[in-house]
Amino acid sequence: MPTVLPESIDRRWARAIILIDMNAFFASVEQLDDPALRGKPVAITNGDQGTCIITCSYEARAFGIHTGMRLPEARQRCPALIRITARSSRYAEMSARIMSALQAITPDIEVFSVDEAFLDVTHVQRLHGAPPVIARQVQRLVREVSGLPCSVGVAGDKTTAKWAAKQHKPEGLTVVSPWETAARLHDVPVTELCGVGRGIGGFLASRGVRTCGDMSRLPVSVLAQRWGNIGRRIWLMAQGRDPDPVSCGMAPPKSVGHGKVLPPATRDVQLLQHYLEHMAQKVAARLRGNGLEAQQLFIGLRTDAGWLGGRYLTPRPTDDGQPIAALCRQVLQKVWQGEGVHQVQVTALDPVQADIQLDLFADQAAPRRQAINRAVDRINRRFGTQAMSTASLLGRVPLHDVIAPAWKPEGIRRTV
Repeated sequence: MPTVLPESIDRRWARAIILIDMNAFFASVEQLDDPALRGKPVAITNGDQGTCIITCSYEARAFGIHTGMRLPEARQRCPALIRITARSSRYAEMSARIMSALQAITPDIEVFSVDEAFLDVTHVQRLHGAPPVIARQVQRLVREVSGLPCSVGVAGDKTTAKWAAKQHKPEGLTVVSPWETAARLHDVPVTELCGVGRGIGGFLASRGVRTCGDMSRLPVSVLAQRWGNIGRRIWLMAQGRDPDPVSCGMAPPKSVGHGKVLPPATRDVQLLQHYLEHMAQKVAARLRGNGLEAQQLFIGLRTDAGWLGGRYLTPRPTDDGQPIAALCRQVLQKVWQGEGVHQVQVTALDPVQADIQLDLFADQAAPRRQAINRAVDRINRRFGTQAMSTASLLGRVPLHDVIAPAWKPEGIRRTV
């Protein structure tokens, strides 16, 4: 853990952002709940038959195991690896507890994902002390309410705080004060910053920008012409001047989707159809649960060559899984030629508030379907999200819940 200079402890910051990053969150929850797993290599997969690791403990990471690795390869590296089926509801419950407790520090909180949150502590320094002092308080609070470790980054902007939180894990505390940010980031590759992927990184490298220090030599107009406001923000991010505020509100969803990573090179047409239908039903249930409906959907199958499928329309806006599943079957018949499929995805691209006005030309069976859907939703809310499903899915595919990257403690993104 880096030494915090006395100046950074006593000096009040003009802007102060803290990023908490839960350490190996899902695996840490499992080790917390089952003491027999502590100190052992643990890998989490979605479902009992899951082969893709969604996270793993630090004991497993010591063997080179990482998120996205297939279970057979992981077991070659670590024969003693313990596979655990993900318990999404438990992780969501623990995350909500942590996020709620952080309100005691500041009301200005942006839940970035199920295991990360930004806190703007600019206006609570008089109450709690300087940002490094608040950061230690945050770590203690998280440990008290959850029993889990977290790493913390403190900086004058969101991007630098997120970078800082990843520098010392597990349970590290990294402080980058605003007056030293440029020097600390100078030799950091731009691709280490959140949001700067391979595409943007390649664009920058072709113009001589490989580190954050190189960015100041590139006119901001070069990025602005290519990516508009996003380009301008990236230019500022690399210099420790990310202007993006901590957003406490939650914007209406731009999409509602579900996907499933499949065993490598899946070619069983019935299995693909069942998984697509499962995704369709999950999307429809989320739309209904939040009073939304959609007409435009992305339906895709990922192969070695890329995605098959695209954007498609249902006859009218809907929150019913039946027409969405029917559209999935049509797409599968038209675009799939027997290629090995690694992932399926169904996403509603235009969710809007459901129109309660009756459609003169709607299917006459629609009211009955709506009543059935509401009954199924009530049963699943009471007995579990998979307590009742369509007959075509029962016993055909392993059904389990997952946590979306954009999960939030409340609202539409609370759904797992």
